[in-house]
Amino acid sequence: MSYRNLPNEHHYLHRIGWLRATVLGANDGIVSTASLIIGVAAASAGRSEIIIAGIAGLTAGAMSMAAGEFVSVSSQADTERADIETEKAALADFPIEEEQELADIYVARGLEPDLAKQVASQLSEKDALGAHVRDELGLTEAATAQPILAAISSAASFAAGAALPLIAAWLAPMDALNSIIATVSLLALALLGLASATAGGAGRIRAVARVVFWGAGAMIVTGLIGKLFGTVV
Repeated sequence: MSYRNLPNEHHYLHRIGWLRATVLGANDGIVSTASLIIGVAAASAGRSEIIIAGIAGLTAGAMSMAAGEFVSVSSQADTERADIETEKAALADFPIEEEQELADIYVARGLEPDLAKQVASQLSEKDALGAHVRDELGLTEAATAQPILAAISSAASFAAGAALPLIAAWLAPMDALNSIIATVSLLALALLGLASATAGGAGRIRAVARVVFWGAGAMIVTGLIGKLFGTVV
């Protein structure tokens, strides 16, 4: 059968680098800002105090997300580089042992020992380091840490998510402010869960349910705390 007749396969692994940071940022932006506004509003604050709190939450949250993602992903990148340098040194000092290690990996994956040795030998001749990085360390280009991309994606998505409850707080009448913010935010979370599931090839119902559940829980708890203390903290 010709390869041209095979069905197209759609994979989503190459999206991991930006999808996780984007979904996390947008989810945090919606939930944290909506919860903050609802908590402040429940404490009987005026609209100006609510808007100021929302803007402060958006700014601080976006910067925090960017810094946190950059630091954490940079640490991951540092570890990856250290492991690659270790492999370089091992290949330079023990090339035969490293080739056998590669063959053992292929045997463990199901190849016959002789065939595994041939594969390891041919791959080592072409790109020994690349073979070890991929098959021993499990590092691929799609999953490589990208600190700057993660930081930008997180900050931008957080700001975009936080803008939704903030706009709702600005436009909604005060007597229905919390209800409108909660409704807008939960709808936004549902759409976010749907979009992330579609982009990542995951189950849509489960993705929507979990983001809505945790978002609603955060808003309810924060609203109760604001109502309980009755003051703007």
